[in-house]
Amino acid sequence: MSRIDTTLAALKAQGRKALIPYVTAGFPFADITPELMHGMVDAGADIIELGVPFSDPMADGPVIQKAGERALAAGIGMKQVLQMVADFRQRDGKTPVVLMGYANPVERYDLNHGANAFVRDAAKAGVDGVLIVDYPPEECADFAAALKAEGMDLIFLLAPTSTGQRMAQVGRLAGGYVYYVSLKGVTGAGNLDTTAVEQAIPRIRQHVSVPVGVGFGIRDAATAQAVGRAADAVVIGSRIIQLIENEPRDKVLPAAGAFLREIRAALDAPA
Repeated sequence: MSRIDTTLAALKAQGRKALIPYVTAGFPFADITPELMHGMVDAGADIIELGVPFSDPMADGPVIQKAGERALAAGIGMKQVLQMVADFRQRDGKTPVVLMGYANPVERYDLNHGANAFVRDAAKAGVDGVLIVDYPPEECADFAAALKAEGMDLIFLLAPTSTGQRMAQVGRLAGGYVYYVSLKGVTGAGNLDTTAVEQAIPRIRQHVSVPVGVGFGIRDAATAQAVGRAADAVVIGSRIIQLIENEPRDKVLPAAGAFLREIRAALDAPA
């Protein structure tokens, strides 16, 4: 079992839901990420999604786009992201780390470092899962197999518009969990309909055997709690980015930690 499988199975046995915060690597300060990752684990995070900065992030709203631009301006690329994971692993060998991003940085890394260099170096750094927004299932069976051979999971997005056929395609390749985009739009969009999410998840489970995480539009404890009643995991990104983007360095961890503790308490509250 991968670290993701182990973590999610343990939470299920406890009757608990996974809290998965997302942060952009190298934001809001280029060297703060490993420290921030540890702080989020201390605040109750079960899995961390680490965003790989990219110049043209098609699925990201303005908040995460801006964070990515700041990270890129600070010189953060895939090499630096993998080093951040390796630094995090020096103190934490348990918490799963998922890289979330786009095909271009992965393929550019292989171009610069050799065929399959990304998979090799991600495994060496301690990455547990990879979510590539623009890798459709019908085009990445080999990539999924290469990750699996190194003990990593390939994670896919599903959307309200996903057909049963697409869900079945994802179900054949997906590892770790699937990430259900809870609304039509980009990250950080509002108007999340939790009733619609509750109705969608049983349909997803007909085609997918791995746990289901839900993200996009979750901004507070009440919404996280409502989503957590149906999903196996709750993913929160844009709201964390907003909370830390203008903080001085010594206030970044307290701001992120206070928010995540509130979400953790809501997820763990009796139904």
